[in-house]
Amino acid sequence: MNDMNVRSGEEIATRVVLAQLSEQLSQLTPQMRKAASYVLENPNDVGVSSIREIAAAAEVKPNTFVRLARSVGFDGYDDFRSPFREEIRRGGYPFTDRARSLQSQAQGGGLGGLYADMAASAIANIEQTFTSTDADRVQAAADAIVAARCTFVLGVGINYSLARTFAYLADMAMDNVRAIPREGSLAVDELVRAGPEDVLLAMTFKPYRSDVLDAVEIARSQGVTLIGVSDSPASPVVAGSDHGFVVGTNTPQFFTSTVAAGALLETLMAFVVADADPDVIASIERFHDRRHALGIYQRE
Repeated sequence: MNDMNVRSGEEIATRVVLAQLSEQLSQLTPQMRKAASYVLENPNDVGVSSIREIAAAAEVKPNTFVRLARSVGFDGYDDFRSPFREEIRRGGYPFTDRARSLQSQAQGGGLGGLYADMAASAIANIEQTFTSTDADRVQAAADAIVAARCTFVLGVGINYSLARTFAYLADMAMDNVRAIPREGSLAVDELVRAGPEDVLLAMTFKPYRSDVLDAVEIARSQGVTLIGVSDSPASPVVAGSDHGFVVGTNTPQFFTSTVAAGALLETLMAFVVADADPDVIASIERFHDRRHALGIYQRE
C-alpha cells in the first residue's frame, strides 16, 4: 500500500500526499477511510490542527490518523502534517488558517521550533532578496530618486511604516521625498500633479491592495518613473515597472513578513545618500546638530 517512503526531513508537496490518499482510499479500513476522506475534503485543517482536534472533527480516534500517516509513508502525524504547514507558511492558505497553525503549535508545546523557524525564514527571505538583485539595479533606482523632482513613497497596511521610515531617513538629507498617502488623503490624490520628472516607489504584497494598484496605474499614465517592490515578478507593481524588486516574504507566522523589504529599503537609502551631492552630508549633520541642541537626544 505504501509506495511513497518519505524520509525524515524530506520535502513533499501537499498535492502529492492528497493524490496518494485518493488513490488508496478504497483500500483503507473504514475508520482510516473516514479520516482520509476528511483530509481530502478539508486539507487546510491538517496544517492547523493537533491530532486530537482533527480526530474529533473527523469523528475517529487519534491513533487512526497515526496509522493513516504511516500508510502513506510518514513516521507519524507530525511528519504527515509538515507539508501542509509548509504550504501555509508559503501563503497557500488564508491568514486565519495561518494564525490557527501558530496556536496549534503553542498547544503542542512547539514554540521552540517556531522560534527557530522564524529566525530561519527571516534569514532566508533576506538571502533570497539580495541574491535576486544586484548593486547595479539598486544604484539605478537610487539614481532615479536622486534626480527626481519629487519621490513619492507609497505603502499602506503592513507597508505603511516602511514607507514612513524611508521618507523619514531621506528627510535628513534631502527635501524631495514624501511618504503617501498623507492622513485624510488618498494616494491617487497625491499624484495629481506628478509627471515624468517624478518617481513613485510603490509597495504591496499578496493580496495586493487595490488603492496601491490604482495609484500605480495613474502614475504610469502620467509618465512617472516607477520603482516597484513586491513578492512576485508577476506583481502589478513590479511587472512593467522601471525598477522592479522582488523580496522574500515567507514566514511561519500568520501575516506576510516585511523583514526583507525593510532590508532592501535600507540598502536603497544607503545608495541614495552615497549617490547624492556632497552637500547631503552637511544636511544630515545639521539635522542631528539641531536635535542635540534642542535636547531631543539624551546626552551620554
